[in-house]
Formats: sequence, C-alpha cells, structure tokens
Amino acid sequence: MRGRAAVLRSALPVPRGVRSSRAPSLPAPRFAGSSMETAAPAPPGPATAAAAAAPFPPLFPPGLHGIYGECRRLYPEQPNPLQVTAIIKYWLGGPDPLDYVSMYRNLGSPSQNVPEHWHYVSFGLSDLYGDNRVHEFTGSDGPSGFGFELTFRLKRETGESAPPTWPAELMQGLARYVFQSENTFCSGDHVSWHSPLDNSESRIQHMLLTEDPQMQPVQTPFGVVTFLQIVGVCTEELHAAQQWNGQGILELLRTVPVAGGPWLITDMRRGETIFEIDPHLQDRVDKGIETDGSNLSGVSAKCAWDDLSRPPEDDEDSRSICIGTHPRRLSGKDTEQIRETLRRGLEINSKPVLPPINHQRQNGLNNDRAPSVVKQRRLTFTVPRSRKDSLESESSATIIPHELIRTRQLESVHLKFNQESGALIPLCLRGRLLHGRHFTYKSITGDTAITFVSTGVEGAFATEEHPYAAHGPWLQILLTEEFVERMLEDLEDLNSSEEFKLPKEYSWPEKKLKVSILPDAVFDNPLH
Repeated sequence: MRGRAAVLRSALPVPRGVRSSRAPSLPAPRFAGSSMETAAPAPPGPATAAAAAAPFPPLFPPGLHGIYGECRRLYPEQPNPLQVTAIIKYWLGGPDPLDYVSMYRNLGSPSQNVPEHWHYVSFGLSDLYGDNRVHEFTGSDGPSGFGFELTFRLKRETGESAPPTWPAELMQGLARYVFQSENTFCSGDHVSWHSPLDNSESRIQHMLLTEDPQMQPVQTPFGVVTFLQIVGVCTEELHAAQQWNGQGILELLRTVPVAGGPWLITDMRRGETIFEIDPHLQDRVDKGIETDGSNLSGVSAKCAWDDLSRPPEDDEDSRSICIGTHPRRLSGKDTEQIRETLRRGLEINSKPVLPPINHQRQNGLNNDRAPSVVKQRRLTFTVPRSRKDSLESESSATIIPHELIRTRQLESVHLKFNQESGALIPLCLRGRLLHGRHFTYKSITGDTAITFVSTGVEGAFATEEHPYAAHGPWLQILLTEEFVERMLEDLEDLNSSEEFKLPKEYSWPEKKLKVSILPDAVFDNPLH
C-alpha cells in the first residue's frame, strides 16, 4: 500500500521453514516490485474444491489457521482469494500492522435484497503466531491479540472483475491506530474520517462498526477472535450516532436497502442520507435522543485545563495541565479509574457511578470500554476499550505514585478545547449530564483528563460544595442541572455547522469558570 504492498493470487502461502525457534513463520511471498498487482481469483473447479477441503500444512500458524477456517466455511469455492499483504511485515519493522487483507466475492442474497459485493477480511489484529512477535501470548481463555479482526463489505459495481484495493489501506489505517494507542473497537463505535473513504467525491466520509453478519467468532489456541465490520456512513448519520448512539443508527441503516440493508453493505455512490431517503427516520432519532440521551461517554480530544485559583509559580502537586508544560503522568490507578469511568458511562441501564479512587486494577484483558475521539491527520476515531493502560503517555515524565497525589478542590478553572472537541460540549451537557451521567475528555497530547459529572453520579471527588476538583492531571467538574441549562443557552453557537473565528471565549464569572475554543495549532505546537 502506497508502494509497500502487493496483491497476491494465493491466500495460503506454503511455509518453507521455521524462522523462529518458538513458532513457524510464513515465507516472504513474491511481489511485483512496489506496485499493486491485481488478478482475478481462479474459478472454482475440481482443484480448488479439493484445496478447500484439504487440511492446512502442518507448520501453518494456528492463529491464521483459525481465521482461514472461518473464511473457508463461508467461501468454500474461493480457497485462494485475492490478497493484499504488506511487503515488510510489522514484526520485521514494517509500518503496516496487518499481515494480510483477503478479498472475497460475495453473491449476496436476492431473497433478502442484499446485492453482490466484495468482502474484505483482515489478518493481524489478532494473534496469528502465538510466539510474542507481535502480540503478547496470554493463553486461550481471553481475546487473541486485540480480540478482533476487521471486515468490510463494498458493493460490487457492474462489470467489476476484481475488488478495489483501497479498503485494505483503510483497514491498515484503523489497525495502525489500534496498535499505536492499544485501544480497541467494538460494535456501535464510530470513526470520523472527514474525507471520502475512497478519496473520491463521495458523501460516505465516516464509519460505524458492527458485528459481521456472516462471520462467527473463532476460538484459536491464542484466544477468541471476533469480526467487526466497517460500515461507511454520511456526515449526518455520524452526527446522529454521536448525539444518540451507534447501535440505533445501525438499525436504521439496516432498514434502508440502498444505505446498507440487512448486511450493511457500503455503497460509495450513495448520494442521499437515510434522513433524506426517509424523513421519518429523523423523528426516531430525535425521540431516541430525548428518551435515552447519548451513550458516548467520553472522547480523546485536543484539550487542556488551567487552575486559575493558584499563582503560576506554584507548582505543588502537579497543579494544572497547561499548554507548553510537561505534566506528570497519570498513575496506574488513576488511569484505571478513568477507563472504568468511561466504561460505566456506556452502561445505559445501570446507575451512573464513578469508581472510588482506591479502585483496584483489573487484569489487562478485561472487557471494559473507553470510547474516545482520537485525532490523527484529521482522522477521528471513536474507540471502545483499552487492552492496556492506553491512557498513559509514552513520554518520559515521572509517574507519581497514586498514594502521594492528593485530591485538591479548586476555586476557578479555565477549560481549553479545539473547535471539534468544543462542538461536543452541547452533546456532553444535553445528552449526558441532563440524563444524570458523566462525560470525559482525554487529551491526545498528554495525560490531561476532564470529566464533567452531574449531581446524580456517585463516587466523584467533585461535589456540589466543591464543584471543581483535581487528582493530579485529572479534573472533575460537577454541574447542576440549572447551570447546565444556562450553559446550553450560552453555547448555542457551538451547534452551528459554520466555522467561526477563533479564539472564542465563554465565561461565567460567578461560577469562576471559563471555556476557550482555540485553533488546532495551539495544541499541535505547545510553544506556539
């Protein structure tokens, strides 16, 4: 991809030897230089049918074996599909985490009004080898690697004899994010891409994720692998998912054949949103928002905060997280608490509770989910849960032991957001706090965290008597319902789709609270 990948005819390269003393490796396949080489898969016949039924080579890596087995179950007539592979594997220093992306031709289901399409399956987010070359081997009881692989269904155009290869680069981009952040996806999450997925003029510029409708979870010797399908959506559909929830929008997409249908197939030529196709669907979204609020409980964003009640020269106890400073890192327990905070935020039917400060760390393979928005070359990812302490910075800043960081009550605070993060404040207030929940911003440029809590949330260290409280770089702000309503009125212009002049400031002097919306450059370059 971009000169680093090639398309192979065979999805089953035959091992010629063992490269590791712990597990066998696949040989380097043959490439057509640095270009993309495409070829239609061989038509089904006696030879390919026999190959589909044949056992895997004895040295075939067990993780690959499990995923290929599920693909063969679904596509027995396509044992050797077209495949994109990174020329230099990730575990050999290459930039692309996915070893392979296989591409199958799916005939659809005429009886269900499902059109013919191309089906893409990734290999590499799960543990393929079990020898710690990419993923730490932790046994067979939990998830394999990150616990999932990505799939994508693209409507086949008339006369198209081979699948487009751009979805493989799209999947590599998502995989790079997962590997770099160690955050993972789950069904219902959204990905704001801010650009046509195929670099065309398409309105399909963002993504939702859901369970693949045909592929079943696979148990491998290295753990369980599930399959999450990427679904292309328009900007209006993404915003509806943010304001309400991803699962609700996915269900609406399933009811509109041209927008996805029951198998949620992406059509890059779709020119209308589901709300333009069926205006009544907007009423269902509005009713859902009013009844349920939003299940987006937190985002990774460009944000910072200052303690205005303390002199700038007072650096005691990691007082504030100012742009241009090097904050102390969150302790492991704080990190785990923020993760637990975000996970509980998604449990719509449970009582909103923030875990206590002395919350004990859980096994790193727990199933908590921490939705966030992560900016990467204007990409915005909403991601569900963290396999490891992904909220910890990679910087060399000192980790302060949890027990030595005291919780401090602040008199006055200044919150700073870029425009995209600031645009989510009304969602935070209306969709979360007015429903008795909480919402967290986690900085992508450091360890800053800002959690807004309502009076109905238990376990917060911010209280009505002391509404602003900090524990190291983690700030909590408790807002009463009355103040939330007032803020929504004052922040009404943040709901506008039009760009406004930055910086922009909002202030509530009697509450000793200030919010600034700043240009991206301030966060990208702390010394700017």
